[in-house]
Amino acid sequence: MARSNYEDEIIISWVELHRDARYLSEQLHAKGSWKGIIAITRGGLVPAALVARELDIRLVDTICVTSYMKSETGGAEQVRADVKILKGVAGDGEGYLLIDDLVDSGRTAQVVRQLLPKAHFATLYAKPAGRPIVDTYVKEFKQTKWIFFPWDIEYKFALPIKDGGRTAAGPS
Repeated sequence: MARSNYEDEIIISWVELHRDARYLSEQLHAKGSWKGIIAITRGGLVPAALVARELDIRLVDTICVTSYMKSETGGAEQVRADVKILKGVAGDGEGYLLIDDLVDSGRTAQVVRQLLPKAHFATLYAKPAGRPIVDTYVKEFKQTKWIFFPWDIEYKFALPIKDGGRTAAGPS
């Protein structure tokens, strides 16, 4: 689905992402001990690293999945494509945490859940369509929100308004 189909945007900062990953780690720590982590690439890589640190987990693997592709406009927009497993993991996931940044429509999550039905599926963020597929999440956003993660955006100097700068909502 192209970003233009969304009503609003949310930008997640590094500070917010780190705080939410620590909170998720606290929830997961209370649930017991884990054999390891399986990160869903690419979005789950950073959250998995943060959770691994917080829970002192050294065994981290990846399940490599693709379900989006660049739109033909060449911008940030992405369009849904078939879910493809580029690299799987052995077993049914028992004793493992399955970590991703966001569960959106649930298409990718359903495929991964079928491959690893006994893993504890945790995401930082969830939208209503995908929420029932995960076991633990930190925050829920409306389905119509487009989420920008810190690795999606570029920080740069903003010219003061007095000197000709504009607000994000201002005319172009």
